Amino acid sequence: MPEAAPTSKYIGFDHLLFWVGDSKQAASYYITRFGFEPVAYSGLETGSRNVMTHVIAHPASPSSHRIIWAFQSAINPSDAKELTAWVGKHGDGVRDMAFTVSNAEAAWKRAVDNGATSILPPTEKKDENGRVVIATIKAYGEVVHSFIQRDEYKGPFLPGFGAAKPDPLTALLPKTSLVQLDHCVSNMPKGVMEPTVQTYEKWLGFRRFWSVDDSMIHTEYSSLNSIVVCDPDTEAIKTPVNEPASGKKISQIEEYLIYNAGPGVQHIALRTETILETVKGLRERGVNFIQTPDAYYDDLRKRLKAANITIKEDPTLETIQKYKILVDFEPEVGYLLQIFTEPQGERPTLFIEIIQREGHQGFGAGNFKALFEGIELEQARRGNLVDAGVMEYKAM
Repeated sequence: MPEAAPTSKYIGFDHLLFWVGDSKQAASYYITRFGFEPVAYSGLETGSRNVMTHVIAHPASPSSHRIIWAFQSAINPSDAKELTAWVGKHGDGVRDMAFTVSNAEAAWKRAVDNGATSILPPTEKKDENGRVVIATIKAYGEVVHSFIQRDEYKGPFLPGFGAAKPDPLTALLPKTSLVQLDHCVSNMPKGVMEPTVQTYEKWLGFRRFWSVDDSMIHTEYSSLNSIVVCDPDTEAIKTPVNEPASGKKISQIEEYLIYNAGPGVQHIALRTETILETVKGLRERGVNFIQTPDAYYDDLRKRLKAANITIKEDPTLETIQKYKILVDFEPEVGYLLQIFTEPQGERPTLFIEIIQREGHQGFGAGNFKALFEGIELEQARRGNLVDAGVMEYKAM
């Protein structure tokens, strides 16, 4: 019998690669605001002549689910034209949502054989710390997915990177506990969500995990549709794919598409097991969050009482209300606590979610209305809560 073709399994998110205007300053921002620590560096001193990369990781995340973000910028823009053009078009944002896999070549081959466009064929990289195999495909828009096979590598990040110097501020600032990258949300133009989900199924073997539509997720002004896909092996990789639905005003999805100049990663959800302490620490570090009106908590208390559910972290909801944390729940299943930051860059695009799960594996559908209303207030402040059709995303 012919030998079976090699297969690959997904292990989890490997890292997120951000393309930015200044990688040193971007990495420093997330170190000081969110509690990351520097772990690796690549630049002129390591032999990288065209691009500089600063890699950070959150110290509270375990090695099995380490939260690793890499920030890359051009040293010589004329020799890094793709990166420079990407940042000029999209602003600072996620270029590569990379996955750790057991066999990078097999994962890449499956995707390419099923229609994906190859960006980098399987490539072995080595240094004194071992070897990795990396392969990359086009995902959607100008976002890519890399497959990283690193079971034979013991270095700080990837071959060609040196260990980074510690940042003395990490010992002086309030602690935060972010233990896992929970999910990454992708925004699509209207009508593109379903085809994108189908490519995840066909190319990557992902499956549909959860979905909502505009009958559930809407305000007076805007609405969305969302399908969450996940890897078939561990369910550790989850990416909701969103699109706008018809509404009176432009939605936050449409605002994102306009300022990002197309589809991309809208927000990153970081999981914590101690959301009250972590949000307190983040606020003390200067992180600004979307505000939720007090009326939300009056209604929440009534709904929790009717469902006979107690939030063990804060039974009276006093601190939850103080910090403007949202609560979603399902009787006999559990609840989740979540909160969303304001945009983290100069454009109203990328933001961060902090989430704690207590048995509930959903994505806060019960909170979307409150979240959207909070975001709409921010849109109004920016002058972007305008009638549908006044500002439009146009494919480039």
